[in-house]
Amino acid sequence: MSATVSARKRWWALAVLSLTQLVVVLDGTIVTIALPQAQFELELTDVQRQWVVTAYALAFGALLLLGGRIADYWGRKRTYLVGMVGFGLASAYGGLAQSGVELIVARGLQGVFAAMLAPAALALVAVTFPTGRDRNIAFAIFGTVAGAGAAVGLVLGGVLTEFADWRWCLLVNVFFVVIGVIGALVLLSESKADGDNRYDWPGAVVVTLGLGAVVYGFSLAETGWGSPWTIGFLAAGVLLLALFVVIESRGSQPLLPLRIVTDRVRGGALLIQAVAGSVIIGATLYVTLHLQVVLGMSALWAGLASLPIPLVSVLLAPLVTRMLSRVGPRPLLITGPLIVAAALLYLSRITATGTYAVEVLPALLVMGVGMSLLFVPLQNVALSRVAAHDMGAASATVNSALQIGGSVGLTVFTAVYAGALGGSGQSATPAALASAYGATFVAAAIGMVAAAVIAVVLVRGAKEDLLPSVARKEHGREREHAAV
Repeated sequence: MSATVSARKRWWALAVLSLTQLVVVLDGTIVTIALPQAQFELELTDVQRQWVVTAYALAFGALLLLGGRIADYWGRKRTYLVGMVGFGLASAYGGLAQSGVELIVARGLQGVFAAMLAPAALALVAVTFPTGRDRNIAFAIFGTVAGAGAAVGLVLGGVLTEFADWRWCLLVNVFFVVIGVIGALVLLSESKADGDNRYDWPGAVVVTLGLGAVVYGFSLAETGWGSPWTIGFLAAGVLLLALFVVIESRGSQPLLPLRIVTDRVRGGALLIQAVAGSVIIGATLYVTLHLQVVLGMSALWAGLASLPIPLVSVLLAPLVTRMLSRVGPRPLLITGPLIVAAALLYLSRITATGTYAVEVLPALLVMGVGMSLLFVPLQNVALSRVAAHDMGAASATVNSALQIGGSVGLTVFTAVYAGALGGSGQSATPAALASAYGATFVAAAIGMVAAAVIAVVLVRGAKEDLLPSVARKEHGREREHAAV
C-alpha cells in the first residue's frame, strides 16, 4: 500500500514540476502578443520593446549554470522554493511597472529566479524517476510541456490582453507560484549532492559575462554584422567562454564539469536543444506578427491560431513515448527536426493575400508533429547516464542551451527580417512584411536541418545505451563516473 501511495505521490510531484516548466518557458513568449499594448501605455521605444523579451531570456540563460550548482549544493527543493517565490515577486513587480525601464528590470529579475527554478525542477524530475519506463514517461510529459510552453504563452497572452490587460500576462504568474509552492511543500523531497561542495565563483562570473556578451552581440547585428560593437561583443564573448573552459578544466569543483558536455551523445542533444530553442522563441514570434500585422487578427485570435502546435504535440506524446521505447531516441531526433524544417519551408511561402487556413494552419499542424518527435526524447537523452552529483549542473546546461539558443535565434531572425525588409521598417507594405517573415522561416528551416545532421553524427549507439537502463550495472557506472 505504501508503495502505491509513494508512486501516486511522485506522479503528482511531476504534475507540479511540469507546471513549473510550463510557467518558465511560456514566460519567454507570453508578453509577445501584449507588447504593442504595453509599448503604447508605457511609451517604450522599439529597442526597449525588444529588450522586454531579451532581458528575460538573457538573464535566464546566462545564470542557469550557477542556478544548477546552487540546486546541487544547497538543495534542489530549497532552491526550487526560493526560485518560485522570487519569480512570483518579480512577476508582480513587472505587472505593476510604470515605465519601460521598470518592466525590463522586472523581466530580468524573472530570468534570474527562473535560472534557479528551472534546473532545480528538472533535476527533481530526474531524481524522482531515476530509471526505467516511468522515467521515459515522466520525461515525455516534461518535454512535451517544455515544447508547448512557448505557444501556450502566446495563447494565454492573447486571452489576457483581449479580456483583461497586458499587465495580467505577468500578474497571472502569482497564481501559478502559489500552486507551485504548496505542491512543493507537500509533494517534493529534498535532495542534494553529497560531500563538501564549494562554488566556482570565477567560473560563474566568466560564463555569465561570456554568454551575456554573445547574446548582446547578436542583438546588435540587426544594425549591421560589420559594426565594431557587434564584432567586439561577439569576440569578447567567445574569448570569455574559452577562458571559462580553461577555468573549468583546472578547477577541483567546477561550475560545469566538462564531462557533462564532452560526452558525444549528450553534447549532440545539447546542440539540438539550442537549435530547437531558436525556432521556438524566434520563429514563433514571427508567426504571431504575421497573424496580427498582415492578416489583421486580434491578440486573442492570433493566440488561438497558434494552438495547433501545442495541441498536436500533447496529443501525440503518448504515441511518441511508445515509439521511443521501441525504436530508441535516434530516429526520432533525426525525423523530428526534418518534419519541422519541412513545415517551416511551407510557411515561408506566406503572402499578404493568403489565408490562415491555406498558408499557415497546415504548417503549424505539421510543426506540432515534428516538435513532439523532437522534445519527447530530447531531455531524456541529454540527462541519461549523468551521475547524481552532477544532476543539477546537467539540468541547468539543458535549460541554458534552450534559452541561449532562443536568445541567439531571436536576434539572428530579427537581423534576417531587417535585412529582408531593406530598411523600409514601419513603412513596409503587407507584401514586404510577409516576404520578410518568410525569410526568417527559411533561416529557421536551415537550422532544423542542421539539428537533424547533428543527430545523425553525434547521437549514435544502441537504444539501450542512449536511454537510462533499469540494470544495476548502470548505477555502478554512475558511481564510478562520479568518483572520477
